[in-house]
Amino acid sequence: MTRVVKVKTTWDARPYQKPLWTYMRNGGNRAVAVWHRRAGKDATAVEITKELALSKVGTYWHMLPTLQQARRVVWDGIDRSGNRVLDHFPGWRTPGKNDALVKHLRNDEMKLELQNGSIWQLVGSDNYDSLVGSNPVGVVFSEWSLTNPQAWEFIRPILAENGGWAMFIYTPRGRNHGFTTYEVARQSESWFCEKLTVDDTKAIPISAVDQERKDGMAEEMIQQEFYCSFDAPLIGSYYGEQMADALKEGRIGRVPLDRQTGVETWWDLGFNDLNTIWFMQRCGQELHAIDYYQNNGKDLAHYALVLGSKAQEYGYNYTRHLLPHDGKVTELGSGLTRQETMAKLGYEVEVVPKSGLQDGIDMVRGLIPKVWFDEDKCQQGIEALRSYTKSFDEKKKIYNDKPQHDWASHGADAFRTGAMYKIQEAPNWGEVEYPPMAIV
Repeated sequence: MTRVVKVKTTWDARPYQKPLWTYMRNGGNRAVAVWHRRAGKDATAVEITKELALSKVGTYWHMLPTLQQARRVVWDGIDRSGNRVLDHFPGWRTPGKNDALVKHLRNDEMKLELQNGSIWQLVGSDNYDSLVGSNPVGVVFSEWSLTNPQAWEFIRPILAENGGWAMFIYTPRGRNHGFTTYEVARQSESWFCEKLTVDDTKAIPISAVDQERKDGMAEEMIQQEFYCSFDAPLIGSYYGEQMADALKEGRIGRVPLDRQTGVETWWDLGFNDLNTIWFMQRCGQELHAIDYYQNNGKDLAHYALVLGSKAQEYGYNYTRHLLPHDGKVTELGSGLTRQETMAKLGYEVEVVPKSGLQDGIDMVRGLIPKVWFDEDKCQQGIEALRSYTKSFDEKKKIYNDKPQHDWASHGADAFRTGAMYKIQEAPNWGEVEYPPMAIV
């Protein structure tokens, strides 16, 4: 028998938060809320989720870009009034008591079991695929514009099968997958879609925004964080400007295979992390990105099969395969380097020597203006290049001079592998003389 618990809550939705609340309470299943900084996105989503979890027993996830961020922002989070985010669940400090909504609490898993049997858990998009076997009926994608977009591709069929719901709550980060999701919602009659700036909510006085300017916040950040601009440049992005130019100049679209030109692959190696591969063609002074593939948890035999299947399906004639410097690392199980393993699988590969990170970034910046990207086949890679950013120091509120290691870094690193090929012979890509590409 399900235990009924009467819950008292002091939380009261602000007027601008009520349309989302009403939509979800009335059975809505897809919602996009692009709200400005400090608009109460997470608090609203947690409160909505709590109510829905009490009305339907199931598993509910609140996902942030990383598991570490989920703990810092939500599990240990305290709002500006001094309230804990977990206070939305009365009795969470004393689970199991008669007046507690929470029956069990697992701090290590950031999981609450409610008295009616529902599970609420914090998860990160950096380990979404480790949650195989779970069957959530509701998922909040917090900071969606910074989240690995593959998390939605993983979760979407689960929600479609069980009639579950999804909420995407975030501020913009340029025209990446967050913008695409917003456009899908805006053009759909069944999705909830809302974009709220400080002018709309009045939750933050304009004087506070002006003070942020005086204190040195970049105007691009002001427009992004307080006015929800998708057009503001992504702060801290390494290749945002170059990718924006590629879109403006029409170099992101349909790029057909040139059957008279060979195909080469550029890799970033990973097992627990993503293994990424760009499929490229050098056509005169242009470089065509015709395909992209990524996966994780797979051995090199899997990627050899991918190469073979793409060659068979699309007619790719490979001329070279470029692995990063760790292609010479010896694998414990086989005693072979990755280069040797690929040779045993039928693919002769070249290992690009390790070079300075900044040199590689500069080479990619100079290379992207020569590249045409196939919008459909390279969608994941394009998003990776757009979203590759410097790491952010939360305490100092500044960007560091080193990349953020996340889902986007692997696709960007694979592109850098190709950009650095034969850099020892010539400083500029256009000056490198390549051997003839024999069609094999």
